[in-house]
Amino acid sequence: MVKTVNILGTECRIEVHKRSEDECMKKNGADGYCSDDGKLIVIADTSEKESFQDMTDIEQSAYRKRLLRHEITHAFLDESGLQHCSSVPIGAWARHEEMVDWIAIQFPKMIKAFESVNAL
Repeated sequence: MVKTVNILGTECRIEVHKRSEDECMKKNGADGYCSDDGKLIVIADTSEKESFQDMTDIEQSAYRKRLLRHEITHAFLDESGLQHCSSVPIGAWARHEEMVDWIAIQFPKMIKAFESVNAL
């Protein structure tokens, strides 16, 4: 299944790959990545038992959504220029996985709060 998402006016492809068949994921021990140059977001196929053997279907679904939010957040930072221009190239805040995780994990809670007070 290949989807696309609009990131600040740029169409990015979203693909789901098996970790065992994706060299980038294997090399980096990652469950997803965002290619700014290729306008591509890749997330792991969480149904692949070899890589996600201890997850229930519900856990797989929740993790897949969190992965997708994480990589889309990277794409927004890339497309806006913040990935490479936030302070210094090495250690830049917009490249920190913790910052991207915080946004990706907290966003569903933030949108609920915004909606609850009609702030959108």
